[in-house]
Amino acid sequence: MNYASVIETPIGKLSILADEDFVHAVTFEEKDIADLTENELTIKVANQLKEYFNGTLRDFDFPMQQKGTDFQQEVWQNLLTIPYGETTSYAKFSAHKPLAIRAIASANGKNNIAIVVPCHRVIGSNGKLVGYAGGLWRKQWLLQHEREVTQQGQTELKF
Repeated sequence: MNYASVIETPIGKLSILADEDFVHAVTFEEKDIADLTENELTIKVANQLKEYFNGTLRDFDFPMQQKGTDFQQEVWQNLLTIPYGETTSYAKFSAHKPLAIRAIASANGKNNIAIVVPCHRVIGSNGKLVGYAGGLWRKQWLLQHEREVTQQGQTELKF
């Protein structure tokens, strides 16, 4: 059976999709969840995301599993090592496999667990924001939010 929760955030609605054991998606995409109900897991994730947006949670601790190739799974696991409030470039992120930079960027873009698997923390080598399935304005907001929480400064006014 599948379950879902939807929460309002400062950057739009987030849908949380799970089964009894694992979260499979946290997404800004509109999902048809009319026939789905919440369960303990989706409620836990919703509460953790609210804490993240309130600036009181930096590390998520719920079981997650998204479908993907072994390579994609490796990329998503590596994303989890990027510290809260910090960024890395695609070049640095793919330094262990420099010939796979495009494949790594593609896997990053296929991440279905937004915010929790922090693909928003990967930026262009020139420091520019590049590629975010939720929109670059959301990526910018998330990075600024994390910088403020870690007291690394606010670069722009939040909207």
